[in-house]
Amino acid sequence: MDSTITPGAADNEVITLRVDESDEGTRLDAYLAARIDGWSRARLQRLIEEEDVLVNGKTAKVSLKVRTNDEIEVELTPPASANFIAEDIPLDIVYEDDQLIVVNKPAGLVVHPAAGVNSGTLANALAFHFQQLSNAGSIRPGIVHRLDKDTSGLLVAAKTESAHEHLADQFRARKVFKSYVALVYGVVREESGRIEQPIARDPGNRTRMAVVAGGRGALSLYKVRKRFDSFTLVDVELKTGRTHQIRVHLAWMKHPVVADELYSGGRENNLDVRRRALIRKLKRQFLHAERLGFNHPETGEEMRFTATLPEALTQLLDELETV
Repeated sequence: MDSTITPGAADNEVITLRVDESDEGTRLDAYLAARIDGWSRARLQRLIEEEDVLVNGKTAKVSLKVRTNDEIEVELTPPASANFIAEDIPLDIVYEDDQLIVVNKPAGLVVHPAAGVNSGTLANALAFHFQQLSNAGSIRPGIVHRLDKDTSGLLVAAKTESAHEHLADQFRARKVFKSYVALVYGVVREESGRIEQPIARDPGNRTRMAVVAGGRGALSLYKVRKRFDSFTLVDVELKTGRTHQIRVHLAWMKHPVVADELYSGGRENNLDVRRRALIRKLKRQFLHAERLGFNHPETGEEMRFTATLPEALTQLLDELETV
């Protein structure tokens, strides 16, 4: 039998377990309770129900019987906190009806609370601005999917449990259209391409993801929008939704996202003084969720939304034309 894991203090830590032959047939919640030190079976059941547990890349039921060599990925999200309060944080609302809201999230805004972060998030803002949201009473009211803190752009939130379920089903079935704009270091040679590389937690650094043999399948499609001296502006369509997928895939291509502190490896240090100064002035990574499409959870109507590039990003592009 595998030994237990004692999670660290990292926010929303993700751990991966592989089922040993001796645990064949054990219920998923019981298996996790025996493996993850300090987490009760009830809390782990909640994680499974909130789809923070994946078995072989798929969501599962609490009662699932695990099998030998199953790979189980668990995102240890913190429980609802008594400190979670609705906050009057401005929102750029792109669309709203009685089922859902589409917002244009600014860079720097965390989507929902995590360990040690109970305020100042998109979830806190949604709780203030909307009286009805799915997952009411949790730390993720309305949240169907996420964007990284320093990624701006379109995000859909659900007002009802039914809408949440329908939208989540579309994300799982890869029926949601998600297209991003990224400025990357270097000149991308091909006009378009396909990056199909598996992604998993970086074995050498648990705060990062990486292309890892045996990781979860991930597919990104890119197309060059504009070329600059030392940079390329690309559109990237996500066909899967792995953590940090675009950032990891572009870094794997040797063209990391501009100003991405986690994956660019100090690439700006190779630039001349003027370009380096422009990048350091940006104060965020150049990644924006520009287009989002899905079917309305109640009517089935095809819905498409676009969010123009934030001013800070357009300003950088303008400045790169002159250096």
